[in-house]
Amino acid sequence: MKKEAIILLNMGGPNNLEEVEVFLTNMFNDKNIITVKSSLLRKFIATMITFTRTESSQEIYEQLGGKSPIVGHTCNLVKKLQDKVGDSVIVDFVMRYTPPFASEVIERLNKEDVDKIYLIPLYPQFSTTTTKSSLEDFEEQYHLLGGDALLTEIKHFFKNEKYNQAILENIEDVLDGEKYSEYELIFSAHGLPQKIVDRGDVYQKHVVRHVDILKDMMAKKGMEFSSVHIAYQSKVGPMQWLTPSLDEKLQELKGKKVVIFPIAFTIDNSETDYELEIEYKEIADEIGLADYRVARCPNDSDLFVEALQEIYNKMR
Repeated sequence: MKKEAIILLNMGGPNNLEEVEVFLTNMFNDKNIITVKSSLLRKFIATMITFTRTESSQEIYEQLGGKSPIVGHTCNLVKKLQDKVGDSVIVDFVMRYTPPFASEVIERLNKEDVDKIYLIPLYPQFSTTTTKSSLEDFEEQYHLLGGDALLTEIKHFFKNEKYNQAILENIEDVLDGEKYSEYELIFSAHGLPQKIVDRGDVYQKHVVRHVDILKDMMAKKGMEFSSVHIAYQSKVGPMQWLTPSLDEKLQELKGKKVVIFPIAFTIDNSETDYELEIEYKEIADEIGLADYRVARCPNDSDLFVEALQEIYNKMR
């Protein structure tokens, strides 16, 4: 009997400290990340960045228990989605820069009688650096390994109501009964070099539209924050990135109470558990914020599982 498969795609993260170098090497060799035309120049740049960043990155992951939390959360999400859709559908996941890679998952799929594969990148908004990269990688590997199933993909899902309910639920949870009106809400998105946006990447537009949708939903629920902001985190290097940076936004809100939601991530990872929870917390304390809280990503929440099931059903 023919089967269907749902494959969740994400960037990945080191499963141990030894994989930190693998993660950095693969990420900075990605033509969608380092956009120079010469593959030799890209390889040289990737080698230099990896050489200079491996040790400091390993120190970060040591503080997170020696690995990224992204794989564990994703495994839990896959299990819950598998329970939802039943045994007639295979649910699995692929990471872009660390195991499990597309090739090993595809080899497993090729041993099954699968005729339709639904690819769901776990990035709410589309970007060439994330969604496009993950889809391209899977599709290239799939054809190289002789797969013949029909591939169907979705490129963004920030409009999905259940997913957005999961976001609001986590914001409510982190406030734990405190008054919304006493807090500034910052939707923190992963930054992107301005030149990538200038070339036509729609990521920033999607982030803005996503926040507008969430603001409408919050208004209907009576979640009236003092103000709602967008900021960008994780800037690397000297080039111009999207603004305002999260550092600048926190400085602007000195003395106030702030809650952060990482709007570009569905699964907690080093950018949320370390960068937001630890590094920016230190900045917030230095600035003198009255309170600083970070909401969890949807991870394997029931609402997120329901959202993924709904997305799959609409793709069929």
